[in-house]
Amino acid sequence: MIDWAAFLVVALATVIGAGCIVLFFALGVRLGAESEDPRRGARGALALASRVCYALSGAAVLFGVYLIVPYFHH
Repeated sequence: MIDWAAFLVVALATVIGAGCIVLFFALGVRLGAESEDPRRGARGALALASRVCYALSGAAVLFGVYLIVPYFHH
C-alpha cells in the first residue's frame, strides 16, 4: 500500500529544496552582475552577498547529497 501522506511530504520537500537551490544561485548571479556595475556605490557589499548566495546554494546541494547517500549515515 502506498503511503500518500509520506509521498506528499517527500514531493513538497523536493520542490522546496530545489527551489531554494535555484533561488540562491540565481540571486548570486544577479548580485554578482550588479556588483560589476560601475554606477553602483556598494560594489564590495554586493560581491560579498553574491558569494554568500553561492555558498548557500552549494551547502544546500551538499546537504541533499548527504541525505541521499546512505554511506554517510552509519
